[in-house]
Amino acid sequence: MAFDFLSPVEDRVLAHTELLTPQALGKNIRKHTQRAGFPDLDGVSIAVLGVKESRNAFEKKFEKLDVSGIRVELYKLLLGNWNSPIADIGDIEEGETVNDTYFLVKDTVANLLKKNIIPIIIGATQDITYPAYRAFDGIKNMLNLVAIDSRFDFGMDEELISSNSYMSKIITDKPNNLFNFSNIGYQSYFNAQEEIDLMERLFFDSYRLGDLISDIKIAEPILRNAHMVSLDVRSIKASEMGYSDNFSPNGFTGREICAIARYAGLSDNVSVFGLYEMENANQSNQLLAQIIWYFIEGYNFRIKESPYEESDAFTKYIVPTEIGQLVYFKSHLSERWWVEVPSVFDSNTKQSLASLLPCTEKDYLEACDQNIPERWFKAHKKGFN
Repeated sequence: MAFDFLSPVEDRVLAHTELLTPQALGKNIRKHTQRAGFPDLDGVSIAVLGVKESRNAFEKKFEKLDVSGIRVELYKLLLGNWNSPIADIGDIEEGETVNDTYFLVKDTVANLLKKNIIPIIIGATQDITYPAYRAFDGIKNMLNLVAIDSRFDFGMDEELISSNSYMSKIITDKPNNLFNFSNIGYQSYFNAQEEIDLMERLFFDSYRLGDLISDIKIAEPILRNAHMVSLDVRSIKASEMGYSDNFSPNGFTGREICAIARYAGLSDNVSVFGLYEMENANQSNQLLAQIIWYFIEGYNFRIKESPYEESDAFTKYIVPTEIGQLVYFKSHLSERWWVEVPSVFDSNTKQSLASLLPCTEKDYLEACDQNIPERWFKAHKKGFN
């Protein structure tokens, strides 16, 4: 069986669950336990998966990740108005080598994706993003990856993959299935100018922490277009996490990061959601549990809609600009916005094709003032699809 190597949820978590109210999450999810075995995944929409691998940590981890501590806090939370079955399938322990662990992560995530189940990965270090990305091989080509991170994590030339250099591996490794990379919440003083320049040369998107804090809604269209989300919890304020070692006094607040997690859940495209780089502390366990709760909440309120398929449900706006007409769409139901991006591949076809780029009302209003959003230009240059 594909999941035989997973360790079950620890007994101390199950013992705590017995004391919870019937409305608690822990009472209403399918669990991998020593006694009952692996749960039936038929109909399951979301699966919680722990990954305890930490040997490629940039900053050495002095203790193993206590996934059970996060589970205890998650299980305490009460169900929302949800109808999507959830499973907790247990943990991937450290393999004999780091590559062994990577193989297990890739295999597990791939098997969940094939079942149309979204894994929520609780990982010790962010390099786990790499095998999770590789899990899409043969399943989906051309991925959009969004990292919620204070750093770009490109690392130095020739550096082995680690929690602060996994993006270099993703960009250079074959097959290269990365279509677009977006960073949400970077802090300039943590990133070399060479990394910032590389983001520009590759037409990747990056959004400074200050811009997001000023308007958290900026994150929504970026996440709406993502297939995979990787959250480095060190992008959250140290004071919000309950400790200061390896964390910055600047970062997202608990409220802001939960809003971002909900946007990720709302996205029709997000198929993997990972949380990484946490340390063992009760306050951080509570916040991580709430981040996961908000992702699940968002998932349960997903709306599948397309201006091309349901034209009557959208208002179309045409904006004349110096580069030509920009076509915007606004949903009557969700009030979300999209803009058409002509594909650079159109010249090779006999059809006039355009792709839809998620955007905000602010983007539309700025276009009306002849200010074309930089994100539109980058998408056009890359041949957005």
